[in-house]
Amino acid sequence: MSHKRTIRQRLAVGVAATAALSVVSACSTTSSGGSSTQKPIAKKDIVLVASVINTTNPYMASMIQGAKALSKKLGVPLQVVDSEGSSQTEISKIQAIIAQGKKVALMVNTVASSDAPPIVSAVKASGGYVTIWWNKPDNFNPTDVGNNFVAFQKHPGVTSGECTGDRLADGMGNKGNILALAGVLDSTTSQTRVAGLKEALKQHPGVKLLETRPGNWDPQIAFKETQSAIAKYGNKINGVWAADDAMIIGAIDAIKRSGRINQVKFASDGLYPPVIDMMKQHMGNDAIVGETFHRGYMAAAIGLYTSYLAATGKINPSKLPPEKRNSLFKLSCVTPKTLSRYTKYDADINGWIDSLIKHGPWNTQPVPLVGAGPEKLPS
Repeated sequence: MSHKRTIRQRLAVGVAATAALSVVSACSTTSSGGSSTQKPIAKKDIVLVASVINTTNPYMASMIQGAKALSKKLGVPLQVVDSEGSSQTEISKIQAIIAQGKKVALMVNTVASSDAPPIVSAVKASGGYVTIWWNKPDNFNPTDVGNNFVAFQKHPGVTSGECTGDRLADGMGNKGNILALAGVLDSTTSQTRVAGLKEALKQHPGVKLLETRPGNWDPQIAFKETQSAIAKYGNKINGVWAADDAMIIGAIDAIKRSGRINQVKFASDGLYPPVIDMMKQHMGNDAIVGETFHRGYMAAAIGLYTSYLAATGKINPSKLPPEKRNSLFKLSCVTPKTLSRYTKYDADINGWIDSLIKHGPWNTQPVPLVGAGPEKLPS
């Protein structure tokens, strides 16, 4: 199946789901935008829901880990949605949970940006609350929907691409050729990270971007795409950049099998545990030269806690400043020399959850709020 066809199918799912929900939405207990007349929901009537793109990506597994830790700390039940990389599966599973009767406090990492409107419509119609991480259409905003769409949250994609692009070019001695692996094509996160990479390469004229291929946030797809690129370009590939570490893991495997792991450099986003191990082991003549730090468990817990605070009446979304409803959280650039500054957080996730509950979603280190979206692409 072609990637263009996949996108058309996802868009069709979003349109169909939106149409199907339009009648239900008319019965919503909330207003069409701005403030809400809905009363706070009792804790016993709430179910936390964490929806992830798949469970093969280490970042998604980390999101589930954070959701479970917050659920245990709050004493509120959790349901996890594995979207299996499918917009249709994602939307139908969320609808099924809503139909069970409890009010949802949802965090969703949407498969595609176009999934956001039908999911928000379903949650609003049921009187639940949703915070979206990473992907939504830029013109679809919480303030236009009402309190039930509590917030949109992400780390800056352009900053990520610039960071890893710079590190990769420097690691290559500022000369040679790069293969880039993007995520899902209909993903603002992927688009902004690729834009950041291209912006960074303007400062490194000796480095050429051979091609950008979609890896769909999946190590197996990235492995196959890298193998295909090796067949096409051979030894011309001097560096591989990926929009996230799941894909760089697949790319590294492909380069290893080609026998060139000591000649190729890598940079990516996320600093997942397998990548940390490779960096500590100085794999491939220190092949991994740049990473960014943020965490799936942090994102999921921040998103879920934001929705939970709105559901229980602890915050009124309509009274929040714009940056707390369309939010950019801090992202850090990491090299092998600075690795230990960031991995320390992974040793005490429960302690980090305690800090989140104490300081709130927007002021918890090492990922405090740093700005407001929507994120602007470089000119």
